Amino acid sequence: MILITTGGKVGAEAARLLAERGLPVRLLARHPEKLGSPAGVEVVQGDLEAPATVDVAMKGVSTVVLVSPAIPAQELAVVDSAVRAGVDHVVKITSKASADSPIPRRRGQTEIENGLIASGLGYTLLRNNAYMQNLLMLAPAIAATNGFGSSAGDGRVGMVDTRDVAAVAAEIAASPAAHRGRTYWPTGPESISYADAAAVFTTVLGRPITFRPLTFEEQKRAMVDAGLPEVIAGMNAQALSLFAEGDSDWVTDDVPSILGRPARTFEQFVVDHAAAFS
Repeated sequence: MILITTGGKVGAEAARLLAERGLPVRLLARHPEKLGSPAGVEVVQGDLEAPATVDVAMKGVSTVVLVSPAIPAQELAVVDSAVRAGVDHVVKITSKASADSPIPRRRGQTEIENGLIASGLGYTLLRNNAYMQNLLMLAPAIAATNGFGSSAGDGRVGMVDTRDVAAVAAEIAASPAAHRGRTYWPTGPESISYADAAAVFTTVLGRPITFRPLTFEEQKRAMVDAGLPEVIAGMNAQALSLFAEGDSDWVTDDVPSILGRPARTFEQFVVDHAAAFS
């Protein structure tokens, strides 16, 4: 049995892909009714803040795909539960973690990674670059104003589609032995700036889409206005400001090397989500 700890973009897609392969997969959800009844997936009620529910979900599990908002106490409790249950392998969805990062989320990821490694469990780390799907937050502005802003400036980012991250996680979870103790850095096939992204939007959507630079405070305020909690908005705005400094200007071939196909391009992402931006 493969346990996936949340049903967000990566978790739900990984569960779907594993079920398509005929593998037993269990998805932990705080509100199972919101996920419906995905074919071939056992959806169980549970909360990462309630370790007893995690222990129940962990019964009979051999591999865990650990994906969550990266709260150390929650994810380390999952690791502890996996140890008690005799789990063989954990695929940890993470990011460019750093103990001295100015972004609390990245420091938290380091704490989780270190705890997982120290647990003695088999593990694989997927340190993903920024998600293309994060730009869906800009969809209302693009649809309404034919433009968007960001504090990323001219920085380039090797953005990756969450569907590819899910596919990589599913591939490793299905056959973890060859990936034991490995760290991968999934990205898309190219590093692009937000101005480049605007050009892609223009081509795919068939109308001019403009990009305008924002300051850190403008970026944070825009995210709060979009409904994000202030703490999360602050971390996201910090990350975008680091993009401007080249922090995420890196590309690898990890996605194609694991999946045997190219990583999705940003253009394909926009094509697939064109309705959201229109």
